[in-house]
Amino acid sequence: MTTMASSTFFNCTSLSTPVKPLRKTPSCTSSVCLSQFAKKSTPLNLSSSHNISVFSPLLPITISSPNRKPQSLTIVAAKGYKMKTHKASAKRFRVTGTGKIVRRRAGKQHLLRKKNAKRRTRLSKVLQVDRCDYNNVIGALPYLKVNRSN
Repeated sequence: MTTMASSTFFNCTSLSTPVKPLRKTPSCTSSVCLSQFAKKSTPLNLSSSHNISVFSPLLPITISSPNRKPQSLTIVAAKGYKMKTHKASAKRFRVTGTGKIVRRRAGKQHLLRKKNAKRRTRLSKVLQVDRCDYNNVIGALPYLKVNRSN
């Protein structure tokens, strides 16, 4: 199963009317200063098509004829993906103090009466996971503190 990072798409359209520039400061080289824009408290107007009207002053000002459609700009806001722990694997594996992944042995759940004491004792002990299975365990448990050199 593959997982992908989610993205949010916003469709911003530029206004055909020219925007009056804000006051210029020495730190701002462009006619529209983002720090002055951040001080201005304008609510975001989101419609069902996700048009944001507050970002239109940030777009380059173009002089266009009235019969021409406004240009469209798509802004992609990618969100970071938080990996999820596979809870069934988290109950089956643990890490020792030296960073090794250990597991229980199979065969000690039921039908214990016909198994002798020596076999039951051997099955009670934990066993280190094979090196070939480390990638599978670490993939299921991404936040496991594992010493990969062991």
